[in-house]
Amino acid sequence: LLTPAGTAEFASNGPLTKQAEITAALFRHWGLSRAPHVVAHDNAGLVSLRTILQHGCIYKSLTLVDVVAVGPWGLPFFKLVAENEDVFNAIPPQMFDGIVRSYIRDAAHITLRKEDEDMLAEPWVSGDGRPGQEGLVHVLKQASTRVSDDVEGQYHNVGESGLRVKIIWGKEDKWVPCERAEKLKNLIGGRSEVVLVEEAGHLIQLDQPERLMAEILMFLADVDAVS
Repeated sequence: LLTPAGTAEFASNGPLTKQAEITAALFRHWGLSRAPHVVAHDNAGLVSLRTILQHGCIYKSLTLVDVVAVGPWGLPFFKLVAENEDVFNAIPPQMFDGIVRSYIRDAAHITLRKEDEDMLAEPWVSGDGRPGQEGLVHVLKQASTRVSDDVEGQYHNVGESGLRVKIIWGKEDKWVPCERAEKLKNLIGGRSEVVLVEEAGHLIQLDQPERLMAEILMFLADVDAVS
């Protein structure tokens, strides 16, 4: 299971090309006896596709959930941060906390529970040695220049390999519009399929957790049944 470049420490530790290299090395280290099912959200979508295309990883199936994998890239906010890095690093902690929480809320379609918002904000606003304010500013600066041009033209190789790919997208995703789902499906081709989930934003796992889990489990069961 790949999370949205999941832990804050992982997200702030280098570009996605490096994260793909690290992820591929981890799979080799595990020495799995059979190909795994991989579920990827957000940045992990591009990471997982790179592990296949550039590092030879073999998966039994690939589920891509509101992923960052096709251009155009980045929110206007990312560019604003990149052009004013020193300013954002100098914002007082209490004010930065508000920016972080507003940023998180924008990713959800429903009103987040306080405990979920706190969980997502904590790595970026705490002072306990986590990435914190500078870490998030660094991540957003990276996001302003992230590209997938070097691999988008190779996505068809994933489809042509016969790998089963399911693309799941929150229909109300304001970060990565749901039109990208169909674009990604067309680039991958093969046996890829798209499901759009109503009443769900980018944080689909919090907006519609039961529907997301049902879609994933049905897909994995179908892949296992015919393999």
